[in-house]
Amino acid sequence: MFIVCATAQANTETAPPQNNRIVIGAGTLLDGRGHVLRDTRIVVEGAKIVALDPKASPVDYDLRGFTVLPGWIDSHVHITWSFGPGGKNEGAEQTTQFAAYQSASNAWLTLMAGFTTVQSVGSPADVPLRDAIAKGAIPGPRILTAVEPLEGQGEKTGTPDEIRTFVRKQKEAGADLIKIFASQSIRQGGGMTLSQDQLNAACDEANKQGLRTLVHAYKDAARAAALAGCTEVEHGTMATDDDLKVLAEHGTYFDPQAGLVIENYLANKERFLGTQGYTEEGFAAMERAVSLDHDIVRRAVKIPGFKVVFGSDAVAGAHGRNAEEFIDRVRDAGVDPMSAMVSANSLAAEAMRMGNRIGSIAPGYEADIIALDGDPLRDITAVRRVVFVMKGGVVYENVRREGHPESH
Repeated sequence: MFIVCATAQANTETAPPQNNRIVIGAGTLLDGRGHVLRDTRIVVEGAKIVALDPKASPVDYDLRGFTVLPGWIDSHVHITWSFGPGGKNEGAEQTTQFAAYQSASNAWLTLMAGFTTVQSVGSPADVPLRDAIAKGAIPGPRILTAVEPLEGQGEKTGTPDEIRTFVRKQKEAGADLIKIFASQSIRQGGGMTLSQDQLNAACDEANKQGLRTLVHAYKDAARAAALAGCTEVEHGTMATDDDLKVLAEHGTYFDPQAGLVIENYLANKERFLGTQGYTEEGFAAMERAVSLDHDIVRRAVKIPGFKVVFGSDAVAGAHGRNAEEFIDRVRDAGVDPMSAMVSANSLAAEAMRMGNRIGSIAPGYEADIIALDGDPLRDITAVRRVVFVMKGGVVYENVRREGHPESH
């Protein structure tokens, strides 16, 4: 059960919460940077955290029985991807009224799951949803979007100059970043679909435009993306240890998926099967890839200094279940629980060039604060039990231990 403690119109960047000063009591606080603080209080004014003061009073929200941490950041979702009226996959680009309602629902479910910022990569349908949330018209996580991705199609993708034009077009359309498909889908074998020159042009032009680049890459395409100066590599399945070391040496952020995306496809097989890009052969390939995905995460986190961020690749059926990816990483790929939390807090914020604004509980940061019933450092399944969600100083969810909503 949950309650919204402010109207949607009092949401995020455009309007401060009605109560200008809020004090949150925390017995156990993960600051988002790898530290655990005990018995402190978070002072929020408007949309920002202004102090950590153990003596601040009165306490408006007593979360001492829970684990408090910054709102999570999911570096890779497809927020407008949904199933259609008949229950079958319709992708992320539908513009029907039904699809719009589904997108709003996806955003709400994602926020309620503790994710206060997501990177949606990408569909033009992301833009109106991003803007409606930013204006406070509907509740949801802060959204960064790639608008239309660059689809690698070999020579058909275009010359380097044509690719540069495409990148500039996305910026004009309101893109926060550029998404690049440098590989086939894992369902098709993951072969490289852009030349090094094409990839160089895309990432160089994005850098010139002040935009980051996220590259869908398997096998040797991961190395190629690092050599091209791209910001972040997604997936990376079947890349070698040497490839991963090249990424680490270039400071390239890495967002592998340990399980949720394939688990979701397999659980919803009948809803995807027969729709564009989803065949029996493709599902067989995904089943084979489960162990490969565990392996790439396990190998990546062992490389010193490698910046591995959190991303779920949530599509239809997975919105609101993004945190299952934490469980996959810790349980199946041996990721340290604190590292898993930081990967979705300060490190993910840094990768988005928002490290001075979100991802940490510290003075001056956005008041994006969540609480879990349990300690994820001891029991990673605590990530399923989000009992408090504040985004930009507005409380959207507050459930007391007894299970009864507490209103303010």
